[in-house]
Amino acid sequence: MAGHRAAILFNWNFTRCIFMIITLETRTADSVRTYFEKANRPEIKQVLPQKAKTVEEALADYEETLLPNATSFGQTVYVDGKYVGDVWCYCIDMDDEPNCMLSFCIFELEYWSKGIATSAVNMFIKNVCERYNVKTIGAFTFAHNNASIRVLEKNGFVVIEEFEEDGVLSKYLQYEC
Repeated sequence: MAGHRAAILFNWNFTRCIFMIITLETRTADSVRTYFEKANRPEIKQVLPQKAKTVEEALADYEETLLPNATSFGQTVYVDGKYVGDVWCYCIDMDDEPNCMLSFCIFELEYWSKGIATSAVNMFIKNVCERYNVKTIGAFTFAHNNASIRVLEKNGFVVIEEFEEDGVLSKYLQYEC
């Protein structure tokens, strides 16, 4: 697993202990195609708006992350060898506050509410803080997306602002590396 981060998650559900190995892996064109398809389901779109409207746009965005001066970076989230989501940062700019923005999505619904996003975000923000030497990471989420807010707060993000945009209440949270 050279170059990858991994965590073993112990989840006790009152009847048995569940062990999961969570890893962050390198994004590929194939993972971008899979992510685009899975993240465009209604259950995901109601909590995470998608920038790319077509798979071609998503692939073009991915290609930009491979350039030498890329301002975004992402990784895939695997649980026990199964691809279940992505975590990424964008708008990387050391002269701006925050230094970058974070997004994450576990697109396999059966993996929701198991601590996977919390572990993946934890590994990822450590990686981003080291790799890019950022000092602050911001994140936006819909105010009704309690699960994402919990993931962020468990990882040390604090709510900075609550605002309404296009009739939707949202929150801005920030993390200090």
